[in-house]
Amino acid sequence: QVELEESGGGLVQPGGSLRLSCAGSPRIFRTYPMHWYRQAPGEQRKLVAGITSGGVTEYADSVKGRFTIERDNPRTVMYLQMNNLESEDTAIYYCHAEGDTEELWGQGTQVTVSS
Repeated sequence: QVELEESGGGLVQPGGSLRLSCAGSPRIFRTYPMHWYRQAPGEQRKLVAGITSGGVTEYADSVKGRFTIERDNPRTVMYLQMNNLESEDTAIYYCHAEGDTEELWGQGTQVTVSS
């Protein structure tokens, strides 16, 4: 059963914008902190941004001021608004949720920044 599903990836030129979405089950959005991670070719998966169920956010230094994480708990969707994209942002982006006894991952969505 897929409990987290990303969408919104694609090809964009440097300086462009994309908005990623992560849809999930209601039980996740009630209490779980959620995150966006990314993994570039040949690199480890890294935290991009996180948000608590109450809306407290955190960001990797590399995306501060360019990316915004949001969640709509009633609609059970989390977003990552990505502006002023750079080639270094090219990666597979994963949705992640962390409960007390489980860790959930989406299947990922590819973001490619290239002219």
